[in-house]
Amino acid sequence: MAAGVVLVGGAGAAVALHASSGGGDTAGARQPRVVHTSVDSLGLTGTSADERELGARSTKPFRMLAVSWSDAHARLDGTVQVRTRSSATGRWSDWQKLAAADALPDPAEQDRTGVRGATAPLWTTPSDGVQVRVRGGHGARALPTGLTVDLVDPDSAHSASQSGDGGQTAGAATPALEPAAFSVADDATPTETPTDTASSAPEDTPTAADSDPASPSDPAPDSPGSNTPEPPSGSPTTAPDPSSPDASSAAPTTTATSTPPSTPGYLPSLSEAYPSCPGASAMPQTAPSPMPAAPRSTAVPAPPMVSRAGWGADECARDAGYPDYGSTVKVVFVHHTDTTNAYSCADSPAIVRSLYALHLHQGWRDIGYNFLVDKCGTVFEGRFGGAALPVVGAQTYGFNTDSMGIAAIGTYTDLSGGDSASSTIPGAAPTQAMLGSIARITAWKLGMSGISPTATGTLTEGAKDSYGFTYGKSYTLNAVSGHRNGFATDCPGNQLYAKLADIRTYAAGPATGLAVTGVDGPYGATKAGTAYVTGTKATVRWTTGTPATLLSGTEILVDGTPAAKVSGSTSSAAVTLAAGRHTVQIRATHITGRTATSAPVTVIADTTRPTYPTAPSAALRTGTVNTAGIPVTVRWKAADDNGLHAQAATSPTAATLTSSATGWSTTAKAATSTQFTLKATDLAGNTATASVTRTATLVQESAAKATGSWAKRSGTSYLGGYSTSSSSAGATLTWTFKGCSVSWIASRASTSGQVKVYLDGTYQSTVDLKSATTLYRQAMWTKSWSTSAQHTVKIVVVGTSGRPTVTTDGIAVLN
Repeated sequence: MAAGVVLVGGAGAAVALHASSGGGDTAGARQPRVVHTSVDSLGLTGTSADERELGARSTKPFRMLAVSWSDAHARLDGTVQVRTRSSATGRWSDWQKLAAADALPDPAEQDRTGVRGATAPLWTTPSDGVQVRVRGGHGARALPTGLTVDLVDPDSAHSASQSGDGGQTAGAATPALEPAAFSVADDATPTETPTDTASSAPEDTPTAADSDPASPSDPAPDSPGSNTPEPPSGSPTTAPDPSSPDASSAAPTTTATSTPPSTPGYLPSLSEAYPSCPGASAMPQTAPSPMPAAPRSTAVPAPPMVSRAGWGADECARDAGYPDYGSTVKVVFVHHTDTTNAYSCADSPAIVRSLYALHLHQGWRDIGYNFLVDKCGTVFEGRFGGAALPVVGAQTYGFNTDSMGIAAIGTYTDLSGGDSASSTIPGAAPTQAMLGSIARITAWKLGMSGISPTATGTLTEGAKDSYGFTYGKSYTLNAVSGHRNGFATDCPGNQLYAKLADIRTYAAGPATGLAVTGVDGPYGATKAGTAYVTGTKATVRWTTGTPATLLSGTEILVDGTPAAKVSGSTSSAAVTLAAGRHTVQIRATHITGRTATSAPVTVIADTTRPTYPTAPSAALRTGTVNTAGIPVTVRWKAADDNGLHAQAATSPTAATLTSSATGWSTTAKAATSTQFTLKATDLAGNTATASVTRTATLVQESAAKATGSWAKRSGTSYLGGYSTSSSSAGATLTWTFKGCSVSWIASRASTSGQVKVYLDGTYQSTVDLKSATTLYRQAMWTKSWSTSAQHTVKIVVVGTSGRPTVTTDGIAVLN
C-alpha cells in the first residue's frame, strides 16, 4: 500500500482514503487558482399578488441569471421574462421567457432551511443591466414570496479587466483514470426487463415494479412525442425554440493542467472533504457512514475530464464534508442545463462555475449534476465526492439515489416536436462530440455496476410529491434514461431525448456503421471494376457511426491478419501489401473490449508495368510547316491489366496526354533525327516507356520534274525563300522520293485554285487551295506507309475558273 493511505472500513467494504489531496503530484506543480464567483440578488416588487417586476437598471457585471423565490416547494404559476444589457454595446436584448428549473435535490436536501425554488438559468453575453417581469397565470395561485433575480459573475475578481471573455479560467482535463467497466457478451440480455410493448426496446418511461394501478402509463420508448405525465399548472417544464445556433465541434481551449479529481476507487481525502477555509469554524472530520463500496475494476477506463479544481471550483463555498452515497449507479439520467447554445466552448468552465454558484445560492449543498458535458465533448466533474463513486446528486427529484445525472450544457428543446413553450431559449441538435462523451461517461459508470447501457435498472421513488410517481414504489427504467422519464418535465428536450438510443448503443458497443471508405494508392482511391488498385504501399480509410471517444483502437486486417494498429480516434492508416489480390477489413475495438469488423473490400497490389500492344509509329500530318517544326502524328496503344492512370509524351517535347490517348500531334525538326518518346503510368504508379525515331526532310520544287509553265516567287514566307506557281491548266510537278510518309506543301489565298494529286501514277484526290485568309507553308495532303520505299508524287494544275493560280512550296518526307 502506498504511504499516506489509510483504510477505512464500513458496511463490509474497505475503501482507501487519501491522506493528502496531492494525488501524487510532484512538488512545485502548478496548482489551479480558485475562481471566485459572486451572486448579486435584486428583489422584485409589485402592488398585486400576481405581478412582480424589476425595472431596467444598471448592475454589477454578470454572465448568468435566474429568478428564485423563498419556498423550494412553491410553484410559480405564470410567466417569467427577462432582458439584459450588453456591457460591450449597451444594447438591450429581446425579452426572454424562463421555464421553471427541474433539476432538484431529493427531499432530504431540498427540505433544508433556506433552500429556494428557481427558474432555469440563462447564460448571457457579458452584461451590466437587467429588467425582469413576472406575471401570474389567469386564475392561478398567488406568486411565491421572496422573488429575486440572481445575477452571477463567474469570475468576480477579474470582471473589470475581462468583461468580454466571460471570466473563464483555463480548466484542465484530468489524467486518464483507472479502468472500470462491464463485460457484455454479444448475445447478453438483461435478466429482468420491463414488459415489452410494440417495441422490443425497454420503455423510457418508468413502469411500476408492482401492479399498482396508479402508476404512470408507458409511452413508446424514446419517442420525442411520448406523453409524459401531465404536471399540474406551473410544474417544472422546459420549452424549445425552432432556431438552432451552430454548435461548434472545435476542440475546447480547456487544457489538462489542473489537479485531478479523486482517483476512482478512492474517496477524497479528509482534507479535501473538509477544506481549510478562512473564517470557518472547526468541525469534526468524519468519514462517510456507511462507507461506499469501492467500485469494480474492469475494462473501461474513465474518460478524460476537467476536474473541479480545473474549472475553478471554490471548495469553501459548498457544504463541508462528504456527500451522501448510494450503493451503485443503476440508471443514468440525461439532462440539459437549458442555458442557451449561444456559447463558446471556451466559456464552458465559467458556465459550470455559474451553475455551481446558483445551486449554492439556492441552498443546495453543491452543484446538482454529477457530470456536465459541453458541445465540444469536454467532460466536467460535477458534485464533489469522488468521480467513480455513486455520489447522490441533485438532478432527478425522487430518484437521485443510485442514479447519476449528466447535464448537456445548452438547450435541446424542439417546439415542433411538442416541447413546452414556457421558455423561449432556442434549442439545437446535440453534437456528435457531446453524445460521444455522454456515452463514454455512461459506459464507465454503468460498467462499475455491471449494467449494460442497453439494459434496465430499478429505482425506488424517494419523494412524496413527485407528480405521476408513488413514494416508496420501485420503477424500472432504461439504464440510460431522460430526465423526463423520472420527473414531470420536458428535459432534456426532444432533440437530445431522441438521441438516447444512440447514446446507449455508443456506450454498450461494439462500434456501429464500420466501413472501409477507400484504399488509396499513389493517385487516391482508384478502382478496376470493384477492386481498389494500389502499389505495395496503400492508405486505408474508414468511417464509423460510433464516436471515436468510445473506441480504444483500430486494426487494419489484410487477408484476415492484422497489418496495422492505430488509436480509436484515427480514421486512416498506411499498410504494406505483397503483390497480388487481397481482402482488407477494419476491426474496431470498443472501450468495453467488444469488437466489430467491417465488410471486406478487394485490393490489388499491382507491381506489373503497363505494356504497348501497338508500338509507336510516326507519320506526317497536315498543318503549318517550317524548318523547326514539320507536323507529325505519333500513334500507339498502351494497356494495363488494371487500368492506366495517365500517359505523357517526354520527347521531343513534353505533353500531358489522357489515359486513353492513342495519338499525339507534334512536330519534327527538319533534317534532324527525332525520337518520339511516350510514357504510360498505371493506377498503382508503375510506368513503361516506348519510342520511335524518324527524320523529316523538306524537298523543294527544284527537285521536281516540271511540265507546263511555272514561275518562281521569292519571299521570306516561303520555305527556302522561294516557291513556284502556275495558272496553266495541266502544268505538273513530279517528285521522286524514298520514305514512309509524305506531305505536299502549298500556299493558300482567296484566289488560289485547285490541283489533282497522283501517287505512283494513281489519282488520289483534288485539293482546293482557296482560303479566306492568306496562309503560307501549309501541308495540304499526306500519305503514309508502314515501311520506307520509293514513290512518286505528281500535282496537276486544274486551272479553276476565275482562280486558276496554284503556288507550291515543295514536299516533306519522313524516314
